[in-house]
Order: sequence, then C-alpha cells, then structure tokens
Amino acid sequence: MRHAKAEATAPSDHERALAARGEEDAQAAGRWLAEQGIAPDRALVSDALRTRQTWAQVAAGAGWDDEIAQFSEALYAAGADSTFDLLRETAADVSTLVVVGHNPTMAYVAELIDDGEGDDDATTGMVTRGFPTAALAVFTVDGPWTHLGPGTGRLDAFHVGGA
Repeated sequence: MRHAKAEATAPSDHERALAARGEEDAQAAGRWLAEQGIAPDRALVSDALRTRQTWAQVAAGAGWDDEIAQFSEALYAAGADSTFDLLRETAADVSTLVVVGHNPTMAYVAELIDDGEGDDDATTGMVTRGFPTAALAVFTVDGPWTHLGPGTGRLDAFHVGGA
C-alpha cells in the first residue's frame, strides 16, 4: 500500500502528516480490506509520520490491532531491491502481511511481484490508475517469504482508498 494523501509541507519530508482526505481514504481502505476478509498477522510500515498515520487509520477502519506493526526506518528510503530484502525477512509464521510505504517504490514492487496470472480487473486498474495515494494491491504468494521476488505473486485485487 502507498500511504494516503499527506500535507504538502512540514519541517522535513519525514515529518509530513496526513491531510484530512488522507485520513478518510486510509480508513476507507481499511474498511475495504476487512470486507475482503483480509486480516494481517503483521504490518511492515515505513517510520515516516504519514505512513505511520496511514497504518493507524487503515487498522482503525478495518478493526485490526494496530500493535502488529513494525516501523521500519529502512523502508522509508528503500528502492525495490531493498524492499524485497526487507520483505524476505518476514517471519515464516506470518501468513498475511500489510506493507505501507512510499512511491515510486510501492508501485514498482507491486508491478514486479505480479506474475501476470491474476485478476484481469485488478491488473487493468493498477495499470490504468497508476498507484495514487492510498492505493493498495492484494497478492497471493505461494511459498516462503524468503523466496519472494519478481513474478512470485498473483494479483487478486487492486483498490484505491476512498474510491
């Protein structure tokens, strides 16, 4: 998931907070995830303010325990390769993981994970809409986290919070 809409300015990029629309969109994304029956065991969240706030609103909207989050300084500036490395470190007993990060990395990682065999509407949505704020892609990945890489996940759904 890409973080929700943030304020344009702050003392630093890392300290940018969610805008009011971002809070609403993140809660809507959480409600949508819950409606899909998705309940994560763990969340990997960039430690930037806007991603932490996005996670809190998604969890609130879905009715999840927000304490399952691991806040990652490394995810804040990670490119695709570093993000895959972080994802591969996920504990083997985690079956469902939510990741909240930044673009362009989240969009690029989603494109890379996609094996091309998933839901046609989700693929069309991800390609035509891009990866705007509060966008999320839902994948099914077979095999252990240590094997996650390009082409290892089936895209099941694509949604933009608030949409």
